[in-house]
Amino acid sequence: MVKTLDENVPAPRLIRHVGWSLWRANEHWQRIFRAGMVASGHSWFSEARANVLPHLDRGGTRQAVLAARMQLSKQAIQQFIDGLVSDGIVERRADPADARGRIVQFTPAGLQVLDVANRVKRRVEADFRRRLGKTRYVQLCEGLAHLDASLGEPKDE
Repeated sequence: MVKTLDENVPAPRLIRHVGWSLWRANEHWQRIFRAGMVASGHSWFSEARANVLPHLDRGGTRQAVLAARMQLSKQAIQQFIDGLVSDGIVERRADPADARGRIVQFTPAGLQVLDVANRVKRRVEADFRRRLGKTRYVQLCEGLAHLDASLGEPKDE
């Protein structure tokens, strides 16, 4: 008995879809943004722990909520936060609502990093605006804002 080789099975045709375009645009955005942050003196932005920041509410967020938002283990979040604490970007404080819980919040230095990030983001947006032209850029922003609003808030687990 001879087994049919996978090589004889035709591969499905790849389709062009909005998810692919969004993914590629996001990859470009992230690459340029990270490079700008590294060039601004924040080399840790090229590391995975920088991905915690978009999930961190400006008033602070419980560590368990960060793990749920990022869909990572509590241990992974712990390591990322340890690195950000050692860099002086965030600090942990006791959760007044739960003696076992810890709230992660930005330090004054962390808030300054957010200010630098805003300047870098404006430069990336200017690049996108140049590539698309003003009208298309405005249409893209409006369409994405509408889509975002229709999706509702992400649920913390």
